[in-house]
Amino acid sequence: MKLSPLAVALTSLAAPVAFANESTPVAPVNVGIERLIISGSRIPEQLDEVPSSVTLIDSDTLLKDMTVSAELQNLLAFRVPGMSPSTGTSSNAGQTLRGRKALVLIDGVPQSTPLRNGSLDIRTLDINAIERVEVIKGATSVYGNGAAGGIINYITKKPSADGKMHGLLGVSSRFSAVKFEDSAGGRLEAALDGNINDFGYVISASRDEYGLQRDAEGDVPGAIYGLSETTSDNLFSKFRYDFDDEQSLQLTYNYFAAAQDTDLVDVTGSVNSGTKTYAIRRPAGSSAKGEPQGPDGNQNLVLKYEHLALFEHTALSLDAYSQTIDNVFFYSQDLSNPSEGFDGGQSIILSKKQGARANFSSGFELGSTALDLIYGVDYLEDVSSQPLVDGRVWVPEMDMQNLAFYLQTKWVIADDWVLKGGVRRDDMSVAVDDYQTLKLCNSAKICSNPLQVKGGTMEFDATTYNLGLRYNGIEGFSPFISFSQGSDVSDLGLLLRSATVNDITKIQTQASLIDNYEAGFSGDWQALHYAAAIYLSQSELGTRTVLNPATGIYEPVRAPQEIRGYELELAYRADDALLVGGNYSYVEGKDTDKDIYLDGQAITPPKLTLFMDWDPSEALSLSLNWLYVGDRERFAPVNGKYSGSQGPVSSYDVLNLAASYKLSDWQFSLGVENLLNEDYYSARSQAFTFAGYNTKGLGTTVNLGVKWSF
Repeated sequence: MKLSPLAVALTSLAAPVAFANESTPVAPVNVGIERLIISGSRIPEQLDEVPSSVTLIDSDTLLKDMTVSAELQNLLAFRVPGMSPSTGTSSNAGQTLRGRKALVLIDGVPQSTPLRNGSLDIRTLDINAIERVEVIKGATSVYGNGAAGGIINYITKKPSADGKMHGLLGVSSRFSAVKFEDSAGGRLEAALDGNINDFGYVISASRDEYGLQRDAEGDVPGAIYGLSETTSDNLFSKFRYDFDDEQSLQLTYNYFAAAQDTDLVDVTGSVNSGTKTYAIRRPAGSSAKGEPQGPDGNQNLVLKYEHLALFEHTALSLDAYSQTIDNVFFYSQDLSNPSEGFDGGQSIILSKKQGARANFSSGFELGSTALDLIYGVDYLEDVSSQPLVDGRVWVPEMDMQNLAFYLQTKWVIADDWVLKGGVRRDDMSVAVDDYQTLKLCNSAKICSNPLQVKGGTMEFDATTYNLGLRYNGIEGFSPFISFSQGSDVSDLGLLLRSATVNDITKIQTQASLIDNYEAGFSGDWQALHYAAAIYLSQSELGTRTVLNPATGIYEPVRAPQEIRGYELELAYRADDALLVGGNYSYVEGKDTDKDIYLDGQAITPPKLTLFMDWDPSEALSLSLNWLYVGDRERFAPVNGKYSGSQGPVSSYDVLNLAASYKLSDWQFSLGVENLLNEDYYSARSQAFTFAGYNTKGLGTTVNLGVKWSF
């Protein structure tokens, strides 16, 4: 991997810093709530009791990064080793976790639509409502289907415990420093929380209105999944009543919507020709086709009851949830059918989930050994489909019923050894009515052939296991080793819509069983924190797509996959005011059946990040964050052209600046994204050869804001 001149300069600047993974947060955090996570086994546990890689992004880091951008894709791409670089759009397609899809959760409730993955799940909640983010890496079955690469759990804010009312009002404006014209947007946010006797509440609301995004040359990136002239609204509320010290009832509601209502049209470039895609105003007299793209009012409602002493040594957490998702995608000519009068189309992913979960945890002391048992049952109904706005059906309705039982054990032996093991049994069925595949035409002469497919019920049964061991008996050095499995039937809809047989029982719809092996260590020596991990992820079935030249349609291929990689982390506190650090991650994968490298939909280039946080006074805070993405060229062009997601990726780097100043109850902030105005294509833009995806990243963009807290 060759480093750019900027990389060399910043590496010299942060001389104590090497690279990084994350069995603990990127930066050391205070002992207390920030050292606890709940995502790994559904109960609070210390980070040093988790025998696997975890990234914890605390509230201070969230607030600091929000100064530059409120987009969670950007924040996660920088802070989480093993996660692909940000796409710079509203979509996280191609943004994987260790080469596989991650399951996105809000307080443990799934936000992803694994039956038909639309890759809009990372952007489902405003950062203003989040207390911290927990990322568990590697295949896991703790929360069920869809976590082939791990889980990303947004832990939302809780009412303050001091009995007082707390509030926040904020306003900011984000604009291009390259070309200001029509680029200014506005953000409003407000939050209120507190307690009245035994009743606690959190209410958060935000609105983001984007102006025109602009790249380093002042052009507007393409409108496909674009953020230009997009308006996002989020309303989050949480109400909690404590019956006594042991029992509580909590109701949470989240509403998120985003719509790109614009008259922009794309001037489509090509990876193969080396020309970028950019957007211009629609010619006078022409009208927009389709509806504004984006989540059209996604909603979550969760009712949770907790009893901390249901029986002796046993606690209960019981919740029921309901979710509706309505994600509208961009208008595409690839969905045309001239013979029926359709010159294009626009799809919608619809998903309705209803679920209930009972989680028990029991703790025992057995001499010098502490034993925790976590066990329970999950039920989920997920009805998902992908129709078109014009009434055609692309993916038929899939009705999934999933009942699962699980047991997780944790043994803490003589305070030094932590042994965890568990099992989960999933019984799943997916019912699909008879349907006909959609006739789609890339041109008047190249069309797919519609096929009548007999429906039925598909049964998926899987038993998955996990086992891990961590040793804390050596001061400053804590090694771990683990094995975990996940059962994944994600993107079944992609298989159904591309069916080439007349009966769903003949479609290769089997669940993928992912085996994840990992070893690593973490530790602290004086002011230095370090961590590393190496992993191997294997599955007998994966999903990749190849172009069928006869129809012009990309079709899924099921084949064995092997993904391996490593992650490194280092952070050094020079003094009370200065913290420097960084992380490095490398991942590579192959279709082992044909010894073919996996493409850019799964695997991205090596990634290096460095940061420097300087707080010269209690009032002033300054941060520099640098991202370097390396090269990946694994595929040769065919007849002079790359296809699918096999485009070559060349290196680039981006430097961001965040600054804030506190004055009494006021905080003034300045964020600059791409400080040096790097002219680059994102890793996804280079790898994806699909029309309209090769857009450039943002040029220098400024974010000015002020917040008032009380």
